[in-house]
Amino acid sequence: MNHHAIVGCILGTAVGDALGLPYEGVSPTRSPRLLGSPDRHRFFFRRGMISDDTEHTCMVAQALIDAGGDVPKFTRSFARRLRWWILALPAGVGKATARSGIKLWLGVSPERTGVFSAGNGPAMRAAIFGAALDDIPLMLNFVRASSRLTHSDPKAEYGAIAVALAAKHSRGHEKVDANLWLGEVVDALGEGGTELIDLFRQVIRSTESGEPTRSFADSLGLDSGVTGYTYHTVPVAIHAWLSSPNDFRQAVTSIIECGGDADTTAAIVGGIVGAGAGREGVPNEWLDGIWEWPRSVAWMERLGESLANSLNGDSAVKSPAINPIAVLLRNLLFLFIVLFHGFRRLAPPY
Repeated sequence: MNHHAIVGCILGTAVGDALGLPYEGVSPTRSPRLLGSPDRHRFFFRRGMISDDTEHTCMVAQALIDAGGDVPKFTRSFARRLRWWILALPAGVGKATARSGIKLWLGVSPERTGVFSAGNGPAMRAAIFGAALDDIPLMLNFVRASSRLTHSDPKAEYGAIAVALAAKHSRGHEKVDANLWLGEVVDALGEGGTELIDLFRQVIRSTESGEPTRSFADSLGLDSGVTGYTYHTVPVAIHAWLSSPNDFRQAVTSIIECGGDADTTAAIVGGIVGAGAGREGVPNEWLDGIWEWPRSVAWMERLGESLANSLNGDSAVKSPAINPIAVLLRNLLFLFIVLFHGFRRLAPPY
């Protein structure tokens, strides 16, 4: 079931995340002078590393394997993984996600740990649902469970639903039909999602006129970079997808050039386009440039294959194991490199 879409989504998320990470928090006008074009990895000696965007996607995939189609079981599995993930000192974790993780450690039920926030955390891990699941009502229930574990503001949930439906549309149609996708979003969100739906109508008009994604972001007042507010993140990401639905390289590059929360926006776009392109559609040099352990590219491929086999009815499938000590050591190195980038931005060119 959707083997190519699942693997492509996970790897696409990882590549977008790794390419966009050095540009996080950098304004579009400053990034070319400071870092150069986002056409190769620039995080650590021409290599890239993943952040929370990919890690959450992987945890969702693992929890889907554990769940066997049961939403409450998925919630418990994802909550358990999130609890230990927080303990491994991840760098750059969102405020709402961090607070939710602490509440889990304090014994709060997963159904009550969500923080009222419209951040883009749920959207960053949503594409895998659309890549993996055919049943839309079931998919929506999983997306809602994932979203509410960390974010209780309906806006965060609406953004995640739109991303999941985009990934499902991407892998289910050779030619993307923006209005068909929007119709599914309207049905899923209802009246509560009117504001976001209106933004998507602006997106479609903009892409039909050929407006570049960065210009569209500027029109939303995001000329200093795309923020982590889901009603900023998701519309701009959808614009990049609809502008280049079959061109992974162009879609990811165009969203990174918008600046701001570039690792998350690029991860979302990478996951959506990757779901349609499959592993073959993700540039090999970008995949080969990812320097990761213990969640290596090979490990992520095994995870995608395991999820596909699980959804095909193989109840004996287990998600690939990961060494928690290795994760902690890796995170300490990652934090050191992130701090280096932070200090680098204090020096010229300004």
